Amino acid sequence: MNFQKFLPVVALAVLCACSKDDKDGGQKPPSGGENPATFAEIGTIDIGEEAGAAEISTYDPATKRLFVVNNEEGQPNKIDVIDFADPSKMTVIHSIITVGGAVNSLSVNNGKLAAAIEAANKQDAGHVTVYKTSDYTEIKTIPTGALPDMITFSPDGKYILTANEGEPSQDYTADPVGSVSIISVDNNYSVVNVDFSSFASQQAALQQKGLRVFGLNASFAQDMEPEYVTISADSKTAWVTLQENNAIAKIDIATQKATDIFPLGFKDYNLDANAVDLSDKDGGISFKKWPVKGIYMPDAIAVFEKDGTPYLYTVNEGDVREYDALDEAVRIKDLHLDPAAFPDAATLQKDENLGRLNVTPYLGDANADGLYESLYSFGARSFSVWNGTNGTLLYDSKNELEVKCNGAGYYDDGRSDDKGVEAEGITIGNVGGKAIAFVGMERSDAVAVYDISTPSVPLFLQILKTGDAPEGVLFVSANDSPTKKSLLIVSSEDDGVIKVYSPKE
Repeated sequence: MNFQKFLPVVALAVLCACSKDDKDGGQKPPSGGENPATFAEIGTIDIGEEAGAAEISTYDPATKRLFVVNNEEGQPNKIDVIDFADPSKMTVIHSIITVGGAVNSLSVNNGKLAAAIEAANKQDAGHVTVYKTSDYTEIKTIPTGALPDMITFSPDGKYILTANEGEPSQDYTADPVGSVSIISVDNNYSVVNVDFSSFASQQAALQQKGLRVFGLNASFAQDMEPEYVTISADSKTAWVTLQENNAIAKIDIATQKATDIFPLGFKDYNLDANAVDLSDKDGGISFKKWPVKGIYMPDAIAVFEKDGTPYLYTVNEGDVREYDALDEAVRIKDLHLDPAAFPDAATLQKDENLGRLNVTPYLGDANADGLYESLYSFGARSFSVWNGTNGTLLYDSKNELEVKCNGAGYYDDGRSDDKGVEAEGITIGNVGGKAIAFVGMERSDAVAVYDISTPSVPLFLQILKTGDAPEGVLFVSANDSPTKKSLLIVSSEDDGVIKVYSPKE
């Protein structure tokens, strides 16, 4: 992951969807017949000028306060508290100064604010601190695994889960085990760290299906890097993205065990529907087929349940391991391509074609002869829907996000040789009685809005301009909203801007 990349609030659903701060389960349709295709900006606030100033937000309906991660460079790490009674006139009313390293994620439930905080040394155990939303006093601090990167309450409020990424040190001499902390709120915040060591014997079979395991001298458990968690509406099952490993893991919360790892495979850009622009030096934006595969590598994940099936929505940002001892990304022009697989290699490796595209050297040379017969780039420039029971791919947005961003004038061609729009955040909510997904794109500074009433056939509705590098994508239901209308809150990392949107109709 990007060290300062912290992710949006997760969505939960039963028949209708809700965010983790919308604990009514989405079963009460908002009044007024809102039109989810008419979201428009109604408020904005800037809480800092440097990177990291506005990363993740969470909302407490009881106090009508917005809590925002603020890791602005050169300032103490803190949680800013915003008066949100009138979203068009937001003001910062308090700051909670935190202890340790950066605050990575926030979640609210029943008057409690839980913060995931990494250690000053990222390879050491991090912690969760729980505060009262009413007066900001500390309730409890609980140790977690290394680098807790995302946090969420279960819908019933009985558990707090964190995805502990366990990133290695720059020289790879310290590589903590990746884990998920399960904290029992009712049992004095007792904690169990769940890792993935039990799957080590299945490594070869999982890699054949697309799991990536390649850390320097790392055990299987050390190489797994949990990124983001979503929880079923009955609070029994959690799914966690293993971004660098290109997989989704499934966890039984009651038994506190990982039960499955679903490798996600690869996306074929040599299909018309997946046509993309893979060069920033080709004189413009042009979507074409290319002999390249994308590694899904999802960041955020949200679950929407319908007719007994858990549908998992992932945003397939992609990520690169970049350390002093292991710097993964290479450009295609710097690889030796197998002439049998790429008879036109010299043409493909020109900058205006595939030469500048970043790919991994850890896939594509199956016979280890130094010649690459396949090319694998980071991310899939899309969002996808997977069956949460067995990991089957049900839908992928193909090239639609990039086409829509380009049509709106938001596509950044300077990122074509990397990961394109970089879909990073997702949340799900009930708007006007319909299940709606909001997909944040870091490099296009935009959020796409989709109707997911038919879970495996998302329907594009609109695209919204955001601040610079949206990180947090938070939905507040009409029932919990101070305006009694649905709200979308987007926090942007690079400019410290928080924007609020609501349906006009």
